[in-house]
Amino acid sequence: MMMLRIRSRDGLERVSVDGPHITVSQLKTLIQDQLQIPIHNQTLSTNRNLLLAKTPADFLGFSDMTDPNLRISSLNLGHGSMVYLAYEGERTIRGGPAVTPAGSFGRKMTVEDLIAKQMRVGRQEKSHCDSVSFDRDCANAFQHYVNESLAFAVKRGGFMYGNVSEEGAVEVNFIYEPPQQGMEDNLMLMRDAEEEKRVDAIALGLGMRKVGFIFNQTVTQDKKEYTLSNVEVLLATQLHAESELKEWVTAVVKLEINEDGGADVHFEAFQMSDICVRLFKEGWFETEIGSEDDPKLSKMKKEVVVGVKDVKEVDNDFFLVLVKILDHQGSLSCTFPIENRNNQTTMRALKTHMDRARSLPFVKRISDFHLLLFVAQFLDVGSDVPALAECVRLQSRVPEGYELLIDSMANTS
Repeated sequence: MMMLRIRSRDGLERVSVDGPHITVSQLKTLIQDQLQIPIHNQTLSTNRNLLLAKTPADFLGFSDMTDPNLRISSLNLGHGSMVYLAYEGERTIRGGPAVTPAGSFGRKMTVEDLIAKQMRVGRQEKSHCDSVSFDRDCANAFQHYVNESLAFAVKRGGFMYGNVSEEGAVEVNFIYEPPQQGMEDNLMLMRDAEEEKRVDAIALGLGMRKVGFIFNQTVTQDKKEYTLSNVEVLLATQLHAESELKEWVTAVVKLEINEDGGADVHFEAFQMSDICVRLFKEGWFETEIGSEDDPKLSKMKKEVVVGVKDVKEVDNDFFLVLVKILDHQGSLSCTFPIENRNNQTTMRALKTHMDRARSLPFVKRISDFHLLLFVAQFLDVGSDVPALAECVRLQSRVPEGYELLIDSMANTS
């Protein structure tokens, strides 16, 4: 009986073997039995560079132990020798004397320790969202406000509403901006439950749903060495977890200095990874962030495994999955004053809007989410609001009662 040391992304573990006469195939069977890694997932090598391989395609470059009938003695492997192991997928660690996760050899492990060792943080290669397409008018209205009115000095955020295709493509057709307080490095949402009910009722009538969150970074963040800060990761993950939508998108608007010294507005889109959302739901994140904390690192309450290390701070980039951005021209206009900005929307704004589009059919004049939200304050949220929004979706004739009410409101200014 002899022992081989197995080095993988989980750290150093040990496998008992009958002797140097066993074959590679028999060694893989022992690894499956003792370390719970299926044979078909294993790639073995005596070359330590195997651990630097990032994808299964990279594993193919390590062929010294691919022959299943090769005896390990021919590779000069004996008692205490090191074999490097790469494998695909997630590993379930079960109890037993043969299981020795990194750093635990020689000490008794609790159930909590074992659970922590299974909480592995790695990069998620593919998002659940195939792409995100922004309605040009609503995207422009958001970026124009943070650029021209806020000068990217403070943060601003909004919930994105639209549709998700069977293939996972997200389409954003309007942005609702809730009450909020924007600061240079933080964004505080002061959500209004009643207003959000009206928003959801409009979305229902339009055949849409909440599909993501958009916010801007401030100009002072352009020189910081992170994609999202720890504060931004917390907010984005909280909203993603709350949504229960696997295709949920987080969009970021930022100002970047170009090669000519000018400033360009950029949109980026991400999904928070599955493990990130799970960690948040299960309470692993430290939610108290101090001024001395590194903004590019998210702090954990307990250690997680990143690569071969047990850490309590995770680079935020590990939690981000890039999403392709497209654009389209939707059916809704975006010319009515947008809610919860500096100036309160008045009946005069309604009259101005209706007068400006007087030559159009009535349904076309009210085909603006922000107008519908303003009018919804005076309608029954359970029946009238979705019914009016459905007229907009179908571009059908608006019932006379709604038409008279909206005209009456406009003419009271």
